Amino acid sequence: MSNGPAVAVVGASGAVGRTILELLEQRQFPASSITPLASSRSAGSEVGGRTVENLASADLTRFDLALFSAGSSVSAEWAPRFVNAGAVVVDNSSHWRMDPNVPLIVPEVNGDAIAGHSGIVANPNCSTMQAMVVLKPILDAFGLDRVIFSTYQAVSGTGVKALDELRSQATAVLAGDSPEAAAVYPHQIAFNVIPQVESFKEGDDYTTEERKMIAETRKILGLPGLRVTATCARVPVMNGHSESVNIQTSQAATPDQLRALLSEAPGVVVVDDPAAGVYPMAIDGSGRDEVLVGRIRSDESAERSLNMWIVGDNLRKGAATNAVQVAELLVERGL
Repeated sequence: MSNGPAVAVVGASGAVGRTILELLEQRQFPASSITPLASSRSAGSEVGGRTVENLASADLTRFDLALFSAGSSVSAEWAPRFVNAGAVVVDNSSHWRMDPNVPLIVPEVNGDAIAGHSGIVANPNCSTMQAMVVLKPILDAFGLDRVIFSTYQAVSGTGVKALDELRSQATAVLAGDSPEAAAVYPHQIAFNVIPQVESFKEGDDYTTEERKMIAETRKILGLPGLRVTATCARVPVMNGHSESVNIQTSQAATPDQLRALLSEAPGVVVVDDPAAGVYPMAIDGSGRDEVLVGRIRSDESAERSLNMWIVGDNLRKGAATNAVQVAELLVERGL
């Protein structure tokens, strides 16, 4: 450990919290101490070789930086408490993302916006985030007039219980038995595709996940009037979100130009030789911090339009890696 900030990881017992702890070690984050915090249910357990402390009884004045991955209600209540105690919060929930006073940061995309924080910095939605590192270079080079997202989201995005449900359902179906009734999702997820991620609010035909993608894309790219729509589906994949993304650029661009551009983009790897069976897949993106992009091709149905396939690890770049990168940015810039 160094003389760097004292770090708290809130929600340390969850899938993203555990990944944050791993990444802080792997990336040699310059912390003077790292303390996992969670609810009383998890207090006393071991995560990453550290004992989890009870959030409710923790002395918040010990911390300079808190990385949150404990859900919106916890963030709503506890993030201001950490800020009032003198810490800066990087929050992974949806609670603060659209607050006009809270920067929504993907370091490769809009890192400079972090300077405007007032104690809380928000981490974008996993599906939004992996697309932003691909779309920002295109926006800068050719402009963006419209974006259409179609997502194929892994169950790890819902948490450990969802992974357990997929495993148990798949085991039952493969054994010729009837799986137990779905508990985490509205329908069986094994061998199925559910065109619903999160919930529907009254009077809205879009899910809350789809609304997040639309609003967050506009905020991160600084394009409040961008035409953008989304359809989000849950698929029986353990980890790694896949996205079909259709864009309309302001200036004409060829697939070769996009491949060349994205080959130089930070955090992006071009995987694009479809005739040889080379394209991004969830199993290849899982465990990686980079976002993979391929199947780049012209959309012959519309002017200045192209299609692409984007894959990212939703627990890493889609959540934990970005949170740690934001923390690194805060330290690097003395914020």
